[in-house]
Amino acid sequence: MKVKDCMCNDVACVKPDCNLNQVAKLMSEKHVGCIPVCDDNNCICGIVTDRDILLRAVACEKDTKTCQVSDVMTCNVCTCTEDEEMTNAESKMAQNQIRRLPVCDQNNKVIGILTLGDLAQNDREIGKQQVYTTIEEICNCNSGKHAE
Repeated sequence: MKVKDCMCNDVACVKPDCNLNQVAKLMSEKHVGCIPVCDDNNCICGIVTDRDILLRAVACEKDTKTCQVSDVMTCNVCTCTEDEEMTNAESKMAQNQIRRLPVCDQNNKVIGILTLGDLAQNDREIGKQQVYTTIEEICNCNSGKHAE
């Protein structure tokens, strides 16, 4: 199975200079917990999660109306392509302990996102045991540590 058969195609992106208040509102409207951050050419340059906003801004008492996404986003984002095999994408998610994997085209432009929910919804095609193993590795359930 390919990533394109499993990923979500409807992805909202923001620019690095967007303020956190705007991003939080967008997350609420779209019912998502993360949003890719793209430059002026729509190429991915980071990712911001609801947890980033909470721990890197709100907990530090930063003003979310003036604090920019670039101040709290994660850079060096792990991505995949739509033509990758799901097993490869799952390996990336497990090895990096990430729950959401942006899908980019050959020019590094965001065209989708692959989430744990997408894996769960496609568990018949992927294989229930494979999905279970991936989730276990992402969460690092056996070591007692907690991931993002």
